Amino acid sequence: MHTSHTMTHTPPLRIAAAQSTSVAGDITANVQIHTRFISAAHQAGVTLLVFPELSLCGYELALLHKCLLQPDDPRLAPIRTLVQQTGMTVVLGAPYLQDQQAAPCIAAFTFFPDGSSSVYAKQHLHASEERYASTGHAGCQRHGLRDESYALAICADTSHTEHAKAAADSGASLYLASVLVSEGGYAADAAQLAQYARQLNMGVLMANHGGPSGSYVSAGQSAFWAPGGQQVVRTPGTGHFLLVAEKHAGAWRGEVLALPA
Repeated sequence: MHTSHTMTHTPPLRIAAAQSTSVAGDITANVQIHTRFISAAHQAGVTLLVFPELSLCGYELALLHKCLLQPDDPRLAPIRTLVQQTGMTVVLGAPYLQDQQAAPCIAAFTFFPDGSSSVYAKQHLHASEERYASTGHAGCQRHGLRDESYALAICADTSHTEHAKAAADSGASLYLASVLVSEGGYAADAAQLAQYARQLNMGVLMANHGGPSGSYVSAGQSAFWAPGGQQVVRTPGTGHFLLVAEKHAGAWRGEVLALPA
């Protein structure tokens, strides 16, 4: 007897940058902004969502020590719950105390749908950050995502070629960067990320702030470059946007979804 097997349809992989804005030092308000973006991303079928650098407190270096967070912080419960409900993986930015003596790290928390989490701490600091923050101890961490895998970067990490190369050497096919890039720095930083996509043959996602943070005016323009270096999609400037890159039949395509302010 011949039985036919029905193919289960796997939706395409969709990764996204949350081009959000942050309220200076207000964790509770920022958690609400994050949950709005996560809900919108879930409606858009996103598999993995990346927020900008220090998205939970804003790029407020002088406030880092007052905004310390751990992945299991009760204030982040709405985000953890939503991650488990939606089945998405979410990466967000927070100050994190790596050990008791040192200044906090500028970190990325990743929340996974099974309730687990991981922490990546920025390896390379700008000179202006060294007074307020300490560098992360652990190097490149690669995480699987369907038939892709990714490694994280936080802003100044991306200006060090060896950081991106370590991600490629680990086997990561995607390099996901949470940043705060101003108008003045945007052209050079975007060119650097495009170069990594081209030379290291990785997909590169940049999640930038949607508005001013700290003393910086963000350029917005979050973007995704496909392996090989072609820019697939970019937001039109500042403001609240979801930038989505979708891998379909081996090729990448993108879309930008505006979110109400």
